Amino acid sequence: MSQTQSPLITDLSWGRMTVEGVGGGKDFKLWPGGGRAWDWRETNTRHVPGIQPGDVQELLENGCQTIVLSRGMLRRLQTCQETLDLLENHGIAVHVAETSEAVELYNDLVKRKQAVGGLFHSTC
Repeated sequence: MSQTQSPLITDLSWGRMTVEGVGGGKDFKLWPGGGRAWDWRETNTRHVPGIQPGDVQELLENGCQTIVLSRGMLRRLQTCQETLDLLENHGIAVHVAETSEAVELYNDLVKRKQAVGGLFHSTC
């Protein structure tokens, strides 16, 4: 993985993901050049109202031009309207999808050398 390429998600199953150069875990924040575990407690994120503006700030700081937000495997994770507004105001292309679809889209964008980031939730 180059310094500016986003890491590929190499495996996904219920409650577990593996990310190239980052390792394994449940939920991830990924961006060009790296990523880390996504700890919902940092921003008090819950399934409802969902992904907070603070959850995507690190993605913006790391140069993402496109962001993929996963909804969970059962589509229970929502995204706050304020988060979508923030991304739109920054001119960021955003995709919201069920987790397996989100991973497929994200990996495709990585392979096309896009400056893509994402938030991925591997359970409900």
